[in-house]
Amino acid sequence: MSCWLPGCPAVSMCRGLAALPNTCLERAKDLKTRLGILLHKPELGHKTGSSSKLQLSSRRQDSSQEVLEWRESFDQLLKSKSGVNAFHTFLKTEFSEENLDFWLACEDFKKTRSKTKLASKANRIFEEFVQSEAPREVNIDHETREITRKNLSGATSTCFNEAQAKTRTLMEKDSYPRFLKSASYQDMTKQATSHSTSKRSHT
Repeated sequence: MSCWLPGCPAVSMCRGLAALPNTCLERAKDLKTRLGILLHKPELGHKTGSSSKLQLSSRRQDSSQEVLEWRESFDQLLKSKSGVNAFHTFLKTEFSEENLDFWLACEDFKKTRSKTKLASKANRIFEEFVQSEAPREVNIDHETREITRKNLSGATSTCFNEAQAKTRTLMEKDSYPRFLKSASYQDMTKQATSHSTSKRSHT
């Protein structure tokens, strides 16, 4: 926009630019170029996104394989963190999650190294899961209960072994087969199988 009036802002601005040294103008151009590069950066973001999608796809593949492995054996289920979570959710529907909680507490107990902590943990586990009328009493026979009680007098990492083994057997023979037949697990296996099938069809 041009203006013939004296004191016009446009004339003042043009004179101001003309008065600037060349170095300032070059710096301005350099800054403009850098801004242009930054504006095109999202393209790099798309590449990163693709990489994330590939990693996510890989994780889905692993989890699908895991889900199918749970039906191979009870051990396979217990080795999987997500398998334990799924089994625990199922046991809640049967009001018997205390069996798995006790088994997990025993696994954690075995890792305890401090003798002081070992004794206090042992008493806490016994009071919560093993003693008669315990808040979350597990289904074990009287003899196993008494053996476990005697083991507490000199608590070691193995003092719950017999009770834990009985509870594990009960879950494996009773709850685990029902879990495999449950609607929730059947849905999970269908999704896992369809994922594996679609993956093979794309290779």
